[in-house]
Amino acid sequence: MPPLTVAAGLCAVALAGCSAASGTSAAPAAPPAARGTAAPSSPAATERPAPPHTANGLQTDYENTIGKVLPSVVQIDAGDSLGSGIVYDGSGHIVTNAHVVGSKKTFKVTVATREQPLTARLVSSFPQQDLAVIKLDSVPKGLKGAVFGDSSKVAVGQIVLAMGSPLGLSSSVTQGIVSAVGRTVSEGKGQSGGTGATIATIANMVQTSAAINPGNSGGALVDLDSEVIGIPTLAATDPQIGGGGSAAPGIGFAIPASTVKNVADQIIKSGKVTHSGRAALGITGRTVLGPDLQPTGVAVVSTAEGGGARAAGLKPGDIVVRVGGERITDIASLSEVLAGDRPGRRATVTYLRGDATKTVKVTLGEM
Repeated sequence: MPPLTVAAGLCAVALAGCSAASGTSAAPAAPPAARGTAAPSSPAATERPAPPHTANGLQTDYENTIGKVLPSVVQIDAGDSLGSGIVYDGSGHIVTNAHVVGSKKTFKVTVATREQPLTARLVSSFPQQDLAVIKLDSVPKGLKGAVFGDSSKVAVGQIVLAMGSPLGLSSSVTQGIVSAVGRTVSEGKGQSGGTGATIATIANMVQTSAAINPGNSGGALVDLDSEVIGIPTLAATDPQIGGGGSAAPGIGFAIPASTVKNVADQIIKSGKVTHSGRAALGITGRTVLGPDLQPTGVAVVSTAEGGGARAAGLKPGDIVVRVGGERITDIASLSEVLAGDRPGRRATVTYLRGDATKTVKVTLGEM
């Protein structure tokens, strides 16, 4: 399956031209009444029957979930852009996207319990999974970490809420459902501005219909049990919309909670990710174009010392065209195949060397 193109930068919003750069805005005025609609002549005319119990119960679930989780969702000002983050623990650690922090080391963070922003510093960033952890210099009283759920229990059709700071509007909430699970998605460079968008291929992402807008990156995708099931990260783009790949409505992706916890726990404990769990071929490569200028494979530029590719005999100049049963046309397709595999497994790699086609077994390493 060809790689799905998404815009990482779509979820971080540049301050320039943002009317709500500080994360606050005036309440919008009520829209004018539609023509031909008469104003009610008496209080009785406005009375409506009470909503059914099920609808009232669902609204209560929404309100309770928002009340429990939204105070743990923060706004992150990286200097030239805004994004979101989730309070991870009571010690002031905040997890967000790597493309939100970009190359910056210090940030201004607005939390729900204070009007004035606090200073935070980068602990570590792991662009390969588009995750990062920052830490507040001073932890305000009452700061609580969000509860992260079990990714294995996320189901298609589940009602979810996306919380963050879209367009600089802090503490905003949108709603939708889980549209699919287990998506492997390759990020493109930020086509819509924002901070240092990274290129990454992320496995097991949660697809959602909840609106993910610029500034939502690093926020929370939450179920009605008040548990974070993912971090909204990407919005799909449609090259046929707007002529330049505008956002495709209702198709957003969140990094699953299991991946977030795995990466965040390692960063907090060791200051870096020590075991990514991501398979690696052990090469540096580049996409090769054919005579028709279409991508036809990945050329090996170099092999890592001690890596599986070098041990199996791959050399610079070889062109990888297949891994297992999957056709490899470019770096993105190779990354997607490897994202679905595990370190230590043996993969069948087909490659071109001169006019010959060769096949070899490669023991996959760890990214």
